[in-house]
Amino acid sequence: MNPLHIVTDKNNIAEIVLFPGDPLRAKYIAEKYLENPELINTVRNMLGFTGTYKGKRITVIAHGMGIPSIGIYAYELFHFYNVKKVIRIGTAGAWVPEVKIRDLVLATKAYSDSNFAYGYRKIKEKIVDSSKLLNDVIINTSKELNIPLHAGTIYTTEVFDVYQSIDHLINAIPRDIKPIACEMEAFGLFHIAEHCGKDATCIISIVDSKFQKDVHITAEEREQSLDQMIILALESIIK
Repeated sequence: MNPLHIVTDKNNIAEIVLFPGDPLRAKYIAEKYLENPELINTVRNMLGFTGTYKGKRITVIAHGMGIPSIGIYAYELFHFYNVKKVIRIGTAGAWVPEVKIRDLVLATKAYSDSNFAYGYRKIKEKIVDSSKLLNDVIINTSKELNIPLHAGTIYTTEVFDVYQSIDHLINAIPRDIKPIACEMEAFGLFHIAEHCGKDATCIISIVDSKFQKDVHITAEEREQSLDQMIILALESIIK
């Protein structure tokens, strides 16, 4: 069958993809960082663009919010468009005091109570690895660019925990698994990539923390921290 959510000529999508949740962030990245960006998807307004960065062809396309949404778009990229490498870039909340607002986190693993893995692959394990290949490149690139980076396990939730407590889930996490941040998509992305034999990981920018309730970042400050994340992802994925 043909893809239903990313509809474009197969040659219009590069083998390497940056994957933000927000369609307008995809547009922002394309217009600010890519040379000669071309709009390659508008279905459901999930905007996607392909251009070049430092001479390397790259696609930036949004995936929406939540595991089901990213699962659909990741599957279509890997299965129909032969994408090889994906870096999700997004925002998250800190779960440990040493991870501060504006910090960047690399997700080496994702833990979740979601049933996505069982529904998609009949796998009951609650934790999945991201791509070691991509992670090693990102860690080395962060050092080259002097961009501080935390690396560790993150928690992928299906409930926006800013609005509703998920303490009952947090308290049930095994003690040897210590998530350092929380977001809503990586667990699904990592499973799709693993199943398709592709490389995927996730860099997130911390925008809230229960340990810094008195810290409120401005729109300009948030953009600056996101730009740092975008540059790290771009510089890493072209290597």
